Amino acid sequence: MDEVIRPSRMAGTWYPAEPAALRALLESSVKNAEACDLTGRLRALVVPHAGIRYSGRIAAAAYGLLARERFDSVLLLGPCHRGGDGLFLIQGGGIETPLGVVRIDRDLVATLERSSSRIRYEPEVHLDEHSLEVQYPFLQRFLPDVPVAPILMGYQTREMIAIAIHAIEGAVKQSGRSVLLIASSDLSHFEPRARARELDAEVVGCLERFDPRGLAELLEARHEHACGGGPMIAVLEAARTLGASQSRVLAYGDSGDVTGDLAGVVGYASAAFMDGSEA
Repeated sequence: MDEVIRPSRMAGTWYPAEPAALRALLESSVKNAEACDLTGRLRALVVPHAGIRYSGRIAAAAYGLLARERFDSVLLLGPCHRGGDGLFLIQGGGIETPLGVVRIDRDLVATLERSSSRIRYEPEVHLDEHSLEVQYPFLQRFLPDVPVAPILMGYQTREMIAIAIHAIEGAVKQSGRSVLLIASSDLSHFEPRARARELDAEVVGCLERFDPRGLAELLEARHEHACGGGPMIAVLEAARTLGASQSRVLAYGDSGDVTGDLAGVVGYASAAFMDGSEA
């Protein structure tokens, strides 16, 4: 079991299956991303999880920051689009993409699992979920030798978010290592662009203000704002406890930027959360 490699299920749909084509798409996303010059040590990112063709430029604005940083591990938290009562971990030796295998941080994953009975190993839940898989090629591009601890959040309730916050904070502190937190979330879904931008602006405002409680209230009132609201809230709260005190929204866009169809767009944003020390 320890050496099982989770196969890539999204290659050929959410991103190219051919290594050369995937590398080219990543480089194009990086080239077209907005450049950001930040101060302070990076603690956390919020990134989108649509197909890389659509949201790659927005995600690359965040991942490009990793060129100046060093981390021992990456903890990713994304939504399980099929729901489920719990937080779901993956076992094994690694996760496959067309670019190779991303190693799993077994120690960090084991610490997370021990923190709550609601956090458990459910590798099959990860097989057909794209919210984290589209992040792995970017991590291979920017942090090629850094292991990951992937978590999928089922039902995004207050209770589940609180469990995630407690587990993440405890696992990172116990590890004694430099761990980057990543929350995976798209914003509004299939609204006309004008309406989408109204909805998305409220989420972006919470990210700009580093306001996870305001974000929680917003998403409880109107779920259409984002599909990964729970992961965003949990990562922001954990990042603050672990030292982050500054935030920056890095990029915003929607699927209409690529498709030209403005009748029903999906919104995307990326953001960074830093402390006040030098990287």
